[in-house]
Amino acid sequence: MRRAARVAGGVLVSALLLTGCATASPAVPTASGPATASANPNTPALVAQRTSAGLPDCDVPVGGAPPLSDGLPAVVLPCLGSERSVDLSQVRGTPLVVNLWAQWCDPCKAEAPILAAFAARASGKVAVLGIDYSDPDPAAAIRFAAASGWRYPQLVDPDAVLRSRLTLPGIPVTLLVSADGRVVYRVTGGVASVDALVATVKDRLGVTL
Repeated sequence: MRRAARVAGGVLVSALLLTGCATASPAVPTASGPATASANPNTPALVAQRTSAGLPDCDVPVGGAPPLSDGLPAVVLPCLGSERSVDLSQVRGTPLVVNLWAQWCDPCKAEAPILAAFAARASGKVAVLGIDYSDPDPAAAIRFAAASGWRYPQLVDPDAVLRSRLTLPGIPVTLLVSADGRVVYRVTGGVASVDALVATVKDRLGVTL
């Protein structure tokens, strides 16, 4: 019964989603140890743009924890408009919603205000982290994030390193990650409403918002 309920729940959530954007990025072979995106593309001008836009910088995890087989991959990504970088496998300690997006993706545009509202509602209980994926224009990405009202950190994966590491069919994709670093659920396609995401967070992460 419990398994059937979970399957039915997954079907219900999937029915609430919009169609995602496919990407033409080549798959990146899995390497031993943490993979690293290309040299940090953030220039002083981009750093100033992010600061002016009111987007927060990334918190860099302490590190040292072994990567989990069911956790976020050991991939080091630069922060958008920042000189910092983050190893995804080390992001732990708080329930987390990770959203992969790009400023050229129409479903990402549709779900952007929903994510902003969710982040405001979840503040203090569930962290939100964005990843600007396979995006050739970081300046446009910063403008998009600011216009969307996002006030949570953003990483950048310009080379689509995560395509193979997360088996991404396209974007947007939203991952629910437990406080101990396990990826417990994936939403493929745009999130339809704040209430839908809140319900999924309660069901999968055990957090009531």
